[in-house]
Amino acid sequence: MSLFLVVLTYFAYVFIIAMYVVKAIKIARLPLHLRWELYPVIYEPKSKYGSGFQEDEKGWRKSQGKKLRKGILYLLKENLRFNDYFKSNRGYWLVLFPWHIGFILIVAFHILCFFGALVIIAGNPVTANSVYVIGKIFYYCILITGVFSFIAGAFGSIGLILKRQSDKNLKAFATPQNYFNYIFTLIVFLSGLYAWIFADPTFAQYRDFWRGLLTLSPVSVEPATAVHIILFSLFLVYLPFTRSMHYITKFFAFFWVRWDDRPNFRGSKVERNITGLLNKPVTWSAPHIKSGRTWAEITAEEKYHEKTS
Repeated sequence: MSLFLVVLTYFAYVFIIAMYVVKAIKIARLPLHLRWELYPVIYEPKSKYGSGFQEDEKGWRKSQGKKLRKGILYLLKENLRFNDYFKSNRGYWLVLFPWHIGFILIVAFHILCFFGALVIIAGNPVTANSVYVIGKIFYYCILITGVFSFIAGAFGSIGLILKRQSDKNLKAFATPQNYFNYIFTLIVFLSGLYAWIFADPTFAQYRDFWRGLLTLSPVSVEPATAVHIILFSLFLVYLPFTRSMHYITKFFAFFWVRWDDRPNFRGSKVERNITGLLNKPVTWSAPHIKSGRTWAEITAEEKYHEKTS
């Protein structure tokens, strides 16, 4: 059983990382997006009229110099606060927020377990009475994040199921996968909560399990802890097939679409991308579009008609 848990856990983490990398590369290789032209953007200084650098007639020639730090901080704040949901539907926010926080904390919990295991391997006990400060820090951080993730996640999962059923506006857009996700995450959070209460109140077993993972020396754990390990591993394998990818796609959507205001200079990468897309053949037809030609030929023809009409 111990070896099975180790193999399953390794497979789950390798699988989810590989799938997320593959999907991120696929998104990064998508054709150039359409411009949104929404201003001001988050990294710009406040302008006189609030419309960003375009107020300056020569501003488009200047280097815009995106502030990556500001953008990342903005996205992190949005992911941790969910302001839009809070403003539009506070009842929904009250259950959606703890559900997402539970998800974020359970990920943080396992990351802390990984580094906590490294601390143990280095010879520093991770306990409440550890003689090393780093051991105490990891002990309490692992304990707090684990317990809060299980409680918040379970509360949010139950709340979302009830809210989706009771609110007709939300129910109309709920899919079977939504309910499956809520039930699955509820089982994962409850299994962790049960293991903490009845089998491993300080997560000592779980830290030993992670130490065994890193040293390739499987250790035995209580059945309740083993069940949680299995469920969480299956959850990791399932995640790439859900909408959880939005944690990554948000960065593409904001930085490459909403906040992308690169000018299309002669010889620039933007121009090369557009030229490459215009040279692609048209693969469909309609009364206003004929196949068999490139988009460049069609757009040139449209421009000719505009000039002669």
